[in-house]
Amino acid sequence: MPSMKINPLHGYIAMFMALGNTSVWAMEVDHDQPAQLPTIKVEATRTDTSYMETPASIFRVDMPESSQSGQVNLTEIVKGVPSIQLRNRENYAQDLQLSMRGFGARSTFGVRGIRLYVDGIPATMPDGQGQTSNIDLSSLSHLEVLTGPFSSLYGNSSGGAILATTKEGVGKDSIEMSYASGSHNKNRAGLILQGGSDHQYEPSYIISSSYFDTDGFRDHSGANKILNNAKLTWNLDDGSKINWITNYVKINADDPQGLNRQQWQNNPRQVNDTNNTYNVRKNIDQTQTGITWSKPINDHHELYAMAYIGNREVTQYQSIPKGKVTLENGKPIYSGQASPKHAGGVIDFERNYYGADFRWTGKELLPNTMISAGIALDMMDEDRKGFENFNAKDVNGVKGNLRRDEDNTLWNIDPYLQASWRFLPTWRLDTGVRYSNVHYKSKDHFTTEPDQYGTVNGDDSGKTNYGKVLPSAALSWQILPELLAYASYAKGFETPTFTEMAYQADNDKSGFNFELKPSTSDNYEVGLKSQNYLGDFTLAVFQSRTKDDIVSAGTSNGRATFRNADKTLREGVEFTWSQKMWHDLTVRASYAYLDATFDADVPVNLDKDGNVLAAAIPSGNAIPGIAKNQAFIGLAWKPDHGFYAGLDTQYMDKIYVDDSNSDAAASYTIASIYTGYVWKYADWGFNSFARVDNLFDKNYAGSVIVNDGNSRFFEPADGRNWSAGISVSKQF
Repeated sequence: MPSMKINPLHGYIAMFMALGNTSVWAMEVDHDQPAQLPTIKVEATRTDTSYMETPASIFRVDMPESSQSGQVNLTEIVKGVPSIQLRNRENYAQDLQLSMRGFGARSTFGVRGIRLYVDGIPATMPDGQGQTSNIDLSSLSHLEVLTGPFSSLYGNSSGGAILATTKEGVGKDSIEMSYASGSHNKNRAGLILQGGSDHQYEPSYIISSSYFDTDGFRDHSGANKILNNAKLTWNLDDGSKINWITNYVKINADDPQGLNRQQWQNNPRQVNDTNNTYNVRKNIDQTQTGITWSKPINDHHELYAMAYIGNREVTQYQSIPKGKVTLENGKPIYSGQASPKHAGGVIDFERNYYGADFRWTGKELLPNTMISAGIALDMMDEDRKGFENFNAKDVNGVKGNLRRDEDNTLWNIDPYLQASWRFLPTWRLDTGVRYSNVHYKSKDHFTTEPDQYGTVNGDDSGKTNYGKVLPSAALSWQILPELLAYASYAKGFETPTFTEMAYQADNDKSGFNFELKPSTSDNYEVGLKSQNYLGDFTLAVFQSRTKDDIVSAGTSNGRATFRNADKTLREGVEFTWSQKMWHDLTVRASYAYLDATFDADVPVNLDKDGNVLAAAIPSGNAIPGIAKNQAFIGLAWKPDHGFYAGLDTQYMDKIYVDDSNSDAAASYTIASIYTGYVWKYADWGFNSFARVDNLFDKNYAGSVIVNDGNSRFFEPADGRNWSAGISVSKQF
């Protein structure tokens, strides 16, 4: 592994060796038979191994058996995972801000650079853009968070992968009804139907439906959301298994937008535009269905197949001003939507997407080996339009004249191969290779004749494609049954999304920025894992060297543009510990250090007239949107029935708001506390909870809009807020 600025590794190795040896010594002296620790299976690396045998930085987050929160978004459950920085924008129009080891932090909405899956079905588009809004927490079983080099197995992503698995119907048919409410008039009502099956041709099922609405913490931040999820599971006599998953989400959300520092200090609850001139908002409607099938042919061969199809429609009203035209030396200078080349203040698209994955796995074809070979196919077809956000009657916040009309298609066919070989009793080598390729094409249907100044909007059709071979390797050593050490390397690959390619950095140009390059990275990691009487421990030290990282080229008049940085560097340490202390009392703690910087100067970006489009970035500047330090500790009393309670505290370091590091959102520490009661009798079940978040009413920025061109960087977090809920279930 290349040299790093961080050098605590030898001390941590010594500590883990001591913990492992102490565990063995204690078992030999105090017990006739060694205690059996629970075996936790993980699926993210596709190697059919337990957590302790997996040579990767992977975390499994199990949903509590009884709800302890309102089940609105992932920030409620993904706490204490050190590789993730997950921020709640308090803005349901823009989704959560999710980054993993610093990848994805540039995203101003949605998720970039991280692959998302639900029951094996992609929640990330082929271009690398995804969203968490369709993950149904009420029917969720667990999450697996895979970061580091092994994530290259999933192709077009640099940061990692998050795999959500929903529950399967078990036992008697049952119904569960729930209701939760909270601050800012939050309301959520849910219904779950589920049941198992004793017959191979009858599926087990779980069907979940919920409705959520809120007035929002900030002015003009109200939202409502419908989320339905259904899963049918067949376990057949021949050992094969079929899952059929269908998901529907509909969101209508107002957008209060970011605030500048002065606005935030004056009133963090205000909307950016006090007059709310354009009624900024977003409407989302998405339906997706997919099927997975696995079948063991015999003891040595197994087949897997997945296919899915979906439709996503989005209409977004932005606050881009109408604009005007001024003449300088006889040359027209356009602002806002006055330019014939501007795409308008209303984004309106419909996207159809579909794909499949086929895989064969061979076990013990050679002694102590496993080999998998497969191919993944994905395709997206998008009809994208843009409109002015005003009409001829001078009414704002409505669809006006057409300003953009294009068909965009994108597809990939990725073959991959993976192998695992235990060449010694305690040594194993895992390798993989994937050829990731993405093909873009845009057909422009909107052109204009010369205006009075001779400016035209010509045919901006075009196409491009990206491809990269992604090798990976991990060497692991089972030092003790309770202690694993590993080292790994992989090549990462991240393509720009359609959204990031949508505009040229030069405001005088229209059409896609097909000159934007994909980023590639070399990712290294060494790690230790231990499970013993002192608890479960993980330690990882990592480094990612990225070439052509995708960074901001400036934001102006609603147009977010991007360019490539020559070199960036991310390196850090992650540590976790959890332990069942006494009876039903458990403790979890984690710490992460992440130093993410530009590793070479990025020159100033000028247009043809010498105007600055994006400032120069000196080497050593911090990559914005990333906290250097974060820590978490949580205590929970979790009996099977009766009263339960918990307290957790989270620290997040300051984060810079732009590439120039001109300002920063300050560090913060927040605490949450909750309690509840679980009661079960015969076929009835009952759960109630109450919780308070941001217990000490800290005023802080929940997230930042990275490199916002109007310095509206800050998205304030909610102050002290409460929620409470109740659920009742009945078996039949």
